[in-house]
Amino acid sequence: MSNSRRQFLQKSMVGGLACSASPSLLHSAKPASHDIRLAVSTYSYWHFRTAKFPIEQVIDEAAELGLSGVDILHRQMESEDIRYMNKLKKHAFTRGVDLISLSIHQDFVSPDKKEREVAIEHTKHCIELAYQMGIPSIRLNSGRWGTVPSFDELMAKRGVEDPIEGYTNDDAFEWCINSIQECLPKAEERGVILALENHWGLTSTPEGLLRIRKAIDSEWMGILLDTGNFLENPYDKLEMVAPYADFIQAKTYYGGGEWYTLDLDYDRIFKILREAGYKGYVSIEFEGKEEAKSGMRKSVEMLQKAINA
Repeated sequence: MSNSRRQFLQKSMVGGLACSASPSLLHSAKPASHDIRLAVSTYSYWHFRTAKFPIEQVIDEAAELGLSGVDILHRQMESEDIRYMNKLKKHAFTRGVDLISLSIHQDFVSPDKKEREVAIEHTKHCIELAYQMGIPSIRLNSGRWGTVPSFDELMAKRGVEDPIEGYTNDDAFEWCINSIQECLPKAEERGVILALENHWGLTSTPEGLLRIRKAIDSEWMGILLDTGNFLENPYDKLEMVAPYADFIQAKTYYGGGEWYTLDLDYDRIFKILREAGYKGYVSIEFEGKEEAKSGMRKSVEMLQKAINA
């Protein structure tokens, strides 16, 4: 990645933000040695298993923890009403917190062109939602074959599934690349980076993730690197992707993970990020079974220590 492109993306993703740090947790929300800012995903307070946790309350939690940003899970939004979105934007501003990403769900892996078109239109729609809320990035999925019926079963199989009979992974990569390219003009128009995550399916390996990224020549195409989505040999894989990362999500598992637990060495991970020259947001995705407030407090303390190591 060129220095000019990295600087461009950093300015788009980070911008200027003064946040109010909680003295009990953080001496400084912006470490002097490297410009990495901690944020939180709203998913940390809602794992699809209970009633939705209000995003406004996540913003309040972020401010109290001294975090710089909030990464909104689209499915956790109360509505797409403009008054609601403006309310979130105003609430974040008044609490000194940036809205940094909109994590959406869509699936480009289908032999049915009409299904892919639905996913493309959904992605364009979510670009508009992000633009309305002043959010500079959306999380993309590549999609997956769906030959493993449930997500719980997919996790039991370590994220591995076979293609639909009669098709290959090469077909799926072509569908995904072409679909993302159709979304890019809207992303450029609205100034929203499309950050493709290592999130099962085609992007469950570094090779698959980078195959898509390198096929698309656009400064509005990026990568979201999730520390907990490479289930085997994570450090070697994180090291492969880190030089291309524009946004990081950091998994933590206090109380044991909802689907699995990884014993991640964040001192080692932040060393990888520093060596790759990463400067930007690290959004905490607390996925443990411990109560979210205490799990998040532990996560912030642990990650801040690792950042400053």
